[in-house]
Amino acid sequence: MASPANKIPSKTPGLITDWRPEDPAFWEQTGHKVANRNLLISVGALLLAFAIWMLYSVVIVSLPRAGFDFSTNQLFWLAGIPSLSGATLRIFYSFAIPVFGGRRWTAISTASLLVPAIWLGIAVQNPDTPYWQFAVIAFFCGLGGGNFSSSMSNISFFYPKAKQGFALGINAGIGNLGVSVMQFLVPMVVTAAVFGPLGGKPETMADGSLLYLQNAGFIWAPFLAVFVIAAWFGMNDLTAAQSSFKEQAVIFRRKHNWLMCWLYVGTFGSFIGYSAAFPMLIKTQFPNINPTTYAFLGPLVGALTRSVGGWLSDRTGGAVLTFWVFVLMIASVFGVIHFLPSTGGGGNFHGFLACFLALFVLSGIGNGSTFRMIPVIFRTLHDRLAASADAAGKKRAAHQASVESAMVVGFSGAIGAYGGFFIPKGFGSSIAATGSVNAALYCFIAFYVSCVLITWWHYFRRSAQMPC
Repeated sequence: MASPANKIPSKTPGLITDWRPEDPAFWEQTGHKVANRNLLISVGALLLAFAIWMLYSVVIVSLPRAGFDFSTNQLFWLAGIPSLSGATLRIFYSFAIPVFGGRRWTAISTASLLVPAIWLGIAVQNPDTPYWQFAVIAFFCGLGGGNFSSSMSNISFFYPKAKQGFALGINAGIGNLGVSVMQFLVPMVVTAAVFGPLGGKPETMADGSLLYLQNAGFIWAPFLAVFVIAAWFGMNDLTAAQSSFKEQAVIFRRKHNWLMCWLYVGTFGSFIGYSAAFPMLIKTQFPNINPTTYAFLGPLVGALTRSVGGWLSDRTGGAVLTFWVFVLMIASVFGVIHFLPSTGGGGNFHGFLACFLALFVLSGIGNGSTFRMIPVIFRTLHDRLAASADAAGKKRAAHQASVESAMVVGFSGAIGAYGGFFIPKGFGSSIAATGSVNAALYCFIAFYVSCVLITWWHYFRRSAQMPC
């Protein structure tokens, strides 16, 4: 017998055994309060995860000032390693929620971020710390990237389908703000003795200023501890989210899983890749500009527009929005190329900045629109497969659609995150091979063209197989 609409019975603290978000009475009386509480804590934990994940994007700019003798290509490698490890970890994190539960996994994965935060704070205090150690810390920063897939998968189970676009947009959008918060906060805290004698001694710069680079890592430790506790005592595990690996692994046979992974490389991969590379790119292309003054703006506008993308997609459809996002991203990259320094001139920084901010805005909108497409695609797919089934069969199909949607959200987030490695590495390799970043940018344009064609053919054109 179903439980009363306003009751959530459970024998285990934090475990909800009766979860019916598609039931209007249940949702209005009880469900939305529980879902919103879990979303609120998830957002805070994810914001910190993104801050740790992209920490090196700012730290590498200051390493030479602190006495570390690393080449430009080595620094771009350090910017890319967290994205490489984070993307790989996301593949495994995608399947964590049905196994461990959202409450337990959020607490455990958030606690793991204390390792790179504290280790980095120790390592930067000694200019003799070897490069390999920074590379290992960069790998552990990728733990923050892994958190995204499990977080998005978890939140997708809490909300009815009609509200998933907005909820996922809020979770990811505010979570993504962690990059901008970090890039804004770290340049300030490294100039002051935030932790007093406990924080260690500063490095004295050539101009006499003091640099507390260790604060770039240490500053996050207390916040991480707070959200570990909040997740453990304030979030919930859902039995509705439990499923076998066999039920989840079916996504590897779904064509649309791989197509959405490709598109998400273009949206989220661009956002996280440009976030990682932007400060170093400004420094190499416009040496007279302080990158920390402007670098946080890109991730900021990209994160803020992600929820806008989810909201617009709930109203207009995800495919049309995604199609135009990629068309405009192509135009924006051409604008970046136009304003870069060349042999004939010193470039135009403000034009470059405007075009790059446009890329961040568009990637943010695209992040929301592609994630809105996924539940629609898999709900439509299973509705078609169960068209002739009885009521029980349709119910099973709806459950499987929910499971597959959540898994594809997580898995596409994993694959998309590889863009965070290839973009900074692409810039570094392009500079090393040609002395310019143009070759990398033309490769990005070619990739966005493929995304335009995939979106149009499979999801946007009038006779598309899966209009969404």
